Amino acid sequence: MFVSRRSRSIVAGVTPAQARTLAAVRAELARLVRYDDASCVHDTWLRQRYDGGFAGSYAPARAEAVVTAWHEAGHAVAALAVLARFSSASIRAGGRSSGRIHAISGGGAQAFVVAAGGQVAEGLRTWTLPSSEAEIRAWLAGWRRDGGDARRFRAGLAGTRFAADEAAAWRHCVNRLTPLRPRIRELARGLLVWPRHLPYAVVAALVGPLPADDDAPFFPRGTGPVLP
Repeated sequence: MFVSRRSRSIVAGVTPAQARTLAAVRAELARLVRYDDASCVHDTWLRQRYDGGFAGSYAPARAEAVVTAWHEAGHAVAALAVLARFSSASIRAGGRSSGRIHAISGGGAQAFVVAAGGQVAEGLRTWTLPSSEAEIRAWLAGWRRDGGDARRFRAGLAGTRFAADEAAAWRHCVNRLTPLRPRIRELARGLLVWPRHLPYAVVAALVGPLPADDDAPFFPRGTGPVLP
C-alpha cells in the first residue's frame, strides 16, 4: 500500500490542542466500542437538533445525527483520498444544512468524488447502494437536490473521462470509497462522540493513511462490490 508523504505530514503537523482533541475522541471511541452508532450521539447534538426545531423529539434527532455523521464522514474521507483539503468537519445543524465539511479545496480532476462522497457513505452505512446499471441511472436521475452536492458532482465531471457518462463516474466513486467504509464509519463515530467540529488534522489522524488510487479495486461496468 502506498502512503503519500503528504498523509504522513498531516499527522505529524497536529498541534498540541489538536493532539488533546484527538486523544479525547479516541478515548471516547474506545469507551463506546461495543455500542451502536445511535448510542454514541453526544447530548450536544441531540439538544441542538431538538432545541433548534430540526427534530420533534430526541429519537429522530438521534437518527438524523447518525445519518449526517456518515454523510459528512463520506465527504471528508473522499477528500483525503483525492488529496483535497478542508478546514474542519462538523455535524452541527443549521440553516439548510445538517452538517458541513468546511472550506473544501483541491482534488483536481477527482473533485467530483468528494461531492459524491456523502451519498455514497449513506448507502454504505445501510448497504443500500444501487448496483445494476438501471438502478444507478434511475437513482442519479432523482439526485438533484442535496445541498449542492449533486450540482458539484456533475460540474466536476467536465473535462474528465467521465464527462459524458455520469453513471460511470458514480461507479468510480463507489469503487473508490467502498474499501474505505471502515474509515468512514470510524470518522462518523468520531463526529458523533465529539461535541464540536473536528479540525482537518484531527480528521486525517482518525482516518489514518489511505491507499493510492491505483490500489483501489476495479469493478467492471454493470457490477459492484460483493456486499456481506
